[in-house]
Amino acid sequence: MGAFEAAPIDTERLVLTPLRPADADAMVDVLGDVRLHEFIGGQPAGRADLRRRYERLAAGSGDPDQVWLNWIVRRGTDDQPVGTVQATVTRDGDRWSAAIAWVVGTRWQGQGFATEAARAMVAWLRERGADVITANIHRDHHASAAVAARAGLTATTEEVDGERVWRAEAK
Repeated sequence: MGAFEAAPIDTERLVLTPLRPADADAMVDVLGDVRLHEFIGGQPAGRADLRRRYERLAAGSGDPDQVWLNWIVRRGTDDQPVGTVQATVTRDGDRWSAAIAWVVGTRWQGQGFATEAARAMVAWLRERGADVITANIHRDHHASAAVAARAGLTATTEEVDGERVWRAEAK
């Protein structure tokens, strides 16, 4: 599992830092816009609920064949959090697969942050041995579909819970 221990990831404009429960204080505002839930459902979490969620995520899955990786996406210039990226890495025999997702706060959308963060995460996962990387994206969420494509994933005909599966496999 050592290869998949969360570590900071630097990009040209961003720093992806491993999620900590204390990040909830800043992230409650970043993720507080109800429009972020248009395709995934639910409502924005309050500070206490978000902190509890982050505590669970930071504690890990407890399953030696599944690793939860969560990063806060921050601007490199001022450390401002703008979103999150995540990967659930699962071992199946001698192969590793990663299911990924991302969200960028409404104020910071349209600036390429989701694409830059997703690309960096995919590269990081690949370097550590993830053979298959997938993302499940609502058919009408065109912005996330564009991020997936730019991160090297391809739309499949598969669906999970009404969402299209995007996939990239090691060559």
